[in-house]
Amino acid sequence: MFQRTYKGTKGKMFFSVLMALLLIVTGCGGQQAEQKSADQTQPAGQTTGNASGGSDKEYVVKHAMGETPIKGTPQRVVVLTAQGVETLVKLGVKPVGAVGSFTDPTQFYEPVKPHLEGTKVVGSESQPNLEAIMALKPDLILGMKFRHEKIYEQLKAIAPTVFVEEPRGDWKENFMLYAEALNKKAEGEQVIADWNKRVEDFKVKAGDKLNTKVSIVRFMPGRVRIYYKDTFLGTILKDLGVARPASQDQDKFADEVTKERIPEMDGDIMFYFSYETGDGQASKLEQEWTNDSLWKNLNVVKNNKAFKVDDVVWNTSGGVICANMVLDELEKYIIGQ
Repeated sequence: MFQRTYKGTKGKMFFSVLMALLLIVTGCGGQQAEQKSADQTQPAGQTTGNASGGSDKEYVVKHAMGETPIKGTPQRVVVLTAQGVETLVKLGVKPVGAVGSFTDPTQFYEPVKPHLEGTKVVGSESQPNLEAIMALKPDLILGMKFRHEKIYEQLKAIAPTVFVEEPRGDWKENFMLYAEALNKKAEGEQVIADWNKRVEDFKVKAGDKLNTKVSIVRFMPGRVRIYYKDTFLGTILKDLGVARPASQDQDKFADEVTKERIPEMDGDIMFYFSYETGDGQASKLEQEWTNDSLWKNLNVVKNNKAFKVDDVVWNTSGGVICANMVLDELEKYIIGQ
């Protein structure tokens, strides 16, 4: 009798243990399936790297137009500046919408174009398309007061909107404001730390070559500018500690000049670029000036130290990716191979 009871109890215990194991396995499998499903349905605009947040916690960003509360890490970002596009790409965020280039609003600038497959063009930086922006149902819009102040109220009615002040000056400040709006402040700080490390390495390698006086000239349709220190390239040279010609060592943006001021373009090395809009006018003006006797008599020209470089990279786009590309080229031109 005792033997029969013992067997029955043992069988029930075995069955209970078996069922418990099955429940554990089923639960784990369900969790894995649920995680796999979530991974496969990441929305457009999802970061491709590690996010700073991911929770629905609200944070407030102070910017050129005031303060904007943002809930959670934005997933559907529309960006209205080339500088902002570079920021997103560098931080591993693919925007759902972005403005095209100044020269061709249907296309993105070459340095970022490979990273924007699937991103919709929403007009140009100077004329964003509000209907196209609204259709994308963004949860964050990034813009610039200098260009977009008149449409700020319309933009913020679509989604939380954060503006930097203006394009010129220190690109790092705009980069960090955009990074904060994206809830990626820590990642942004690491990018700036990496930049600062490159800057210090450049200074060590350059040594006395930091005394090389760098001149900056830009040709545009119908006008020519000498660029000073309050510019994208000017701030890079300032970071690096590279000298400027006395006439260009000014804390302002630029001067539009006539041919009589060509002598002010002299230096130990010159970088010049042309903002071509498609009608050939900037290139035509460049040829006219570079064939002028005043240009040919510049010491920097006679010493074969006047170099034509890419306008998009060295000036127009003005963000973190192009800053690093410029630094690559400055290492080549100033430090040498």
